[in-house]
Amino acid sequence: MIKELVCDDAVLSTPCEAATADDAELAQDLIDTMNANEDAVCLAANQIGVTKSVVVYKGEDEKDHVLYNPRLLMGLGPQKLVESCMTHEGETRVTRFIKAKVAYDELVDGQLKPRKKDFLGWEAQMVQHMIDHCKGKLV
Repeated sequence: MIKELVCDDAVLSTPCEAATADDAELAQDLIDTMNANEDAVCLAANQIGVTKSVVVYKGEDEKDHVLYNPRLLMGLGPQKLVESCMTHEGETRVTRFIKAKVAYDELVDGQLKPRKKDFLGWEAQMVQHMIDHCKGKLV
């Protein structure tokens, strides 16, 4: 279901709770909402008012990807960037890694399974942006 985007800093700055397998419907809401917003390439649950650690992004393969409980493990190649966000006004200077190793959970057969993946370039930047959202960091 397409949800309204939340721009309330009080909600966006609240660290998210761990997601569970019961949050599959939330993941679908995020995908629907991201795809309904022409400029959206990634979205975190708190951006639709739910403080759960669930994020989605549009991959370079043009597919929608869901990460439950994403955590940055390691980053290589720090770079200073200016980012904007659909739910926070203005631009923010941030440091993002060109390569990011991320641990996350994936929903498989109704259960969350731990995974690790190396993200590069644009996908690495998006995932780091979403991890910041889960931590309650305004970007």
